[in-house]
Amino acid sequence: MTNRISHWIDGKNWAGVAERTGEVFDPATGEVRALVDFAGDGQIAEAVDAAAAAFPGWRDTSLAARTKIMFTFRELLVARKDELAAIVTSEHGKVLSDAAGEVQRAIENVEYACGAPQLLKGGYSENASRGVDVYSLAQPLGVVGVISPFNFPAMVPLWFVPNAIACGNTVVLKPSEKDPSAANFIAELFAEAGLPSGVLNVLHGDKVAVDGLLTHPVVKAISFVGSTPIARYVYETGTAAGKRVQALGGAKNHMVVLPDADLDLAADAAVSAGFGSAGERCMAVSVIVAVDPVGDELVSKITERMAKLRVGDGRDPDSEMGPLVTAAHRERVASYLDAGVEAGARLVVDGRDTGVDGGEGGFWLGPTLFDHVEPGMSIYTDEIFGPVLCVARAHSYDAALELVNANPYGNGTAIFTNDGGASRRYQNEVEVGMVGVNVPIPVPVAYYSFGGWKNSLFGDSHAYGPEGFHFFTRTKVVTSRWLDPSHGGVNLGFPRNV
Repeated sequence: MTNRISHWIDGKNWAGVAERTGEVFDPATGEVRALVDFAGDGQIAEAVDAAAAAFPGWRDTSLAARTKIMFTFRELLVARKDELAAIVTSEHGKVLSDAAGEVQRAIENVEYACGAPQLLKGGYSENASRGVDVYSLAQPLGVVGVISPFNFPAMVPLWFVPNAIACGNTVVLKPSEKDPSAANFIAELFAEAGLPSGVLNVLHGDKVAVDGLLTHPVVKAISFVGSTPIARYVYETGTAAGKRVQALGGAKNHMVVLPDADLDLAADAAVSAGFGSAGERCMAVSVIVAVDPVGDELVSKITERMAKLRVGDGRDPDSEMGPLVTAAHRERVASYLDAGVEAGARLVVDGRDTGVDGGEGGFWLGPTLFDHVEPGMSIYTDEIFGPVLCVARAHSYDAALELVNANPYGNGTAIFTNDGGASRRYQNEVEVGMVGVNVPIPVPVAYYSFGGWKNSLFGDSHAYGPEGFHFFTRTKVVTSRWLDPSHGGVNLGFPRNV
C-alpha cells in the first residue's frame, strides 16, 4: 500500500479526500514511495482560517512562554536530528552527511529564534519633550506564508518558521511537493513542544496552493526560496496583493582562483562546493574563474579528485554524492551537456556514464566538468542546479571581477588567494550579497542574514538572522504623556502644538 502524505492543519493531520495528488519518489531507486495530497481552494481556506483563528491568542502569549516552546522544540529537534536527516535523504536523495549538515544548520536557526526576548526589544526615549516619552514596539504581522524549495526540505522551512512564530505570527508552510515529509515532521515536533494548534500549518500542493497563499487577503507576508523566474512571479503577485514579500531567487555562483592561491585547497573546495548535494544548492559553486596561468593545473587537480568521488545511494555511508531529485530534473540537467559541447566548451568529465549497482532505476548523473566556458553559452548563463561545474578563464584579477559583476545573479561568490589585499579589494568591489575568502560556500551563520543581490533577491529583506526578525514584525511608535497628579493634573508646560 502506498503511503499517504497529507496536510497538517489546526494541529492535526487532515483527514479529507484530496481531489489531486502527486507522486513522491525514492531518487535512488526511482520507485514511488508515497502520494502527497495537493491542496485545493477548500484546504487553502482551512489552513489560513486555522492560522487566523490562532493568531490573537498566540500574539498575546508572553515572550517567556513562546521562548519556552522554542527551547523545547530545539531539544526535540536535536534528539531526533538523525531521523529527520534520514527523511530528507529518502525523498531528496542527498547523502546522509549532507542531510545531517542541513539539519544542523536548521538547529542553529532555531537557536537564534530562542533569543526572541532580546531580539524583540524596542527603543525608549524618556522626556523626548517635556513630560513626553516616546517608545517603539515590534509587533507581529498576523498570518504569514512560507513557500520552501525541494533542495533543503528541512533547513529552509526552519530559516523562516521559528523566527515567524517567535515574533508572534502564525504560519502556513507550503513545502515542495517533491519531498514533503520533512515539513510534517517539523510540524509534529512543534506540536509535541507545546505549540498551540493552528500556529503552524502545513499545506501541500503545487501552483494552486502557492497562488492561494499569494492572493489570500488574510495572509500578510510571504517568504519564498526558489528559482529566479518563480521568485519574480511570487514577488510581483504577492506585492500586487498588498503583501510584504521576501523572494530569494536563483544563482550562478563564481569562485575566483588567483595565481597565488593554494591550488590543492581550491581544487578540494571546487569539488565539494560543486558536487555536494549533487549540485542542487543555491549556494553551489557552478563556475570556477581561473586567472592565468593556473587554469590547466587547476583543471587537472579537479579532474583527479572527481575520479575518486563515489556516487551512490545516499543511505550508504560510503556514498559522497547521491542522485538528483526526480527523473525530469535529471533529464533537464543532462541536456546541458550536449548544449555545452555544441557551444564549443571542452567536456572534460562526462557524468552521464555514471551507474550505480542496485540502483538502475535511480536518477543518476555523475559529476561533470567543462573547461573553456564562455559567457554566451547556456551552461554559463543558466542556473543548471545539478552536478555540472564550469571553468572559465580570465587573464587578470580585473577581468575576473568584470566577469562576476556582469552576471545577472548576485547570490554568492568566493575568492581563493593568499593575498590579503586582493581579497579585501574583492569583497569591496564584487556585486554579490555573500562573499567567501578561501571559503567556497559562504552561507552566513544564523546570527547574520542570508541573501543575494540583483536577480537573486526580490524584496529588501534577507532571510533569517536580524533581517528575519525585522521582516516578521512591524514597528509601532508610541508617544506618551501622563499628567502629574501632584500638580493637580495640570499641564506642566508642554506646548499643545508640539
